[in-house]
Amino acid sequence: MTFSHSLIGAALGVLLASGAALAQEAPAPNAPAARPDVKTIGDWLVRCFPITSPSPCDMFQELEDQRTRQRILSFSIAHVPSLNRDGIQIGVPLEVSIPRGLFIVAGNYTSPNLKFRYCDRNGCFVQVPLDTPAIAALGKAGDEGKVRIFADGGKQYELRFSLKGFAGAHDDMVTQAKAKAKTPAPAAPAPAQ
Repeated sequence: MTFSHSLIGAALGVLLASGAALAQEAPAPNAPAARPDVKTIGDWLVRCFPITSPSPCDMFQELEDQRTRQRILSFSIAHVPSLNRDGIQIGVPLEVSIPRGLFIVAGNYTSPNLKFRYCDRNGCFVQVPLDTPAIAALGKAGDEGKVRIFADGGKQYELRFSLKGFAGAHDDMVTQAKAKAKTPAPAAPAPAQ
């Protein structure tokens, strides 16, 4: 897949805008915060946010350590109808080897090396476009996938996640995103002087 750096940056911004915009939007004073529409399909949540966005919906899954209740893995896949493209954000715990990145492994599918985009106090995050063959492979890979990460000391870990309902959740998310997506209005031309 060949992209220019500006297209990747623009696509990632648009692809991940639904979650980022919701987190940054402050409700008007005395107005209740708008909640997303959420539907459960298999082990995935399909969320559509009440915001004006080119990608208002995503499919989401988060896994916690049962003992500590800390998040150990999160997935958010969003679709941008105007680009007919998907993007994924994967969050993993801190103390991973940043240079080594991570891999998604499911059935016969192994992703290319996915590099971390940033880390904050909540973990380290990959944000990349996800091509149609990868979506199809994940939809057919069975009930379970793994995210392979590496610790700073070199030890490899595999964080398991569910693929139950993946294909149906993706189809539903794409359908809803197409119905609800809003593209920014083009800028008006400057008046002639």
